[in-house]
Amino acid sequence: MDDRRQKALLIDPGQRARVWCKAPGCPHELTDPESKRRGYGPTCDPEPRHTSPRFDIDQDAIPGL
Repeated sequence: MDDRRQKALLIDPGQRARVWCKAPGCPHELTDPESKRRGYGPTCDPEPRHTSPRFDIDQDAIPGL
């Protein structure tokens, strides 16, 4: 017999792979496409998320202008 045959897949190719949060000690599975792209859940993400495409940041006026 030939031992060089390809092994059967262990997962169903029609299903998506499960993605977990990469924050230390976080047991949450990521379901949101944005979370999967970043690798962190909304509560563990080190960068703040903004729901609107445009947001205003409070800034002090530049002196002398």
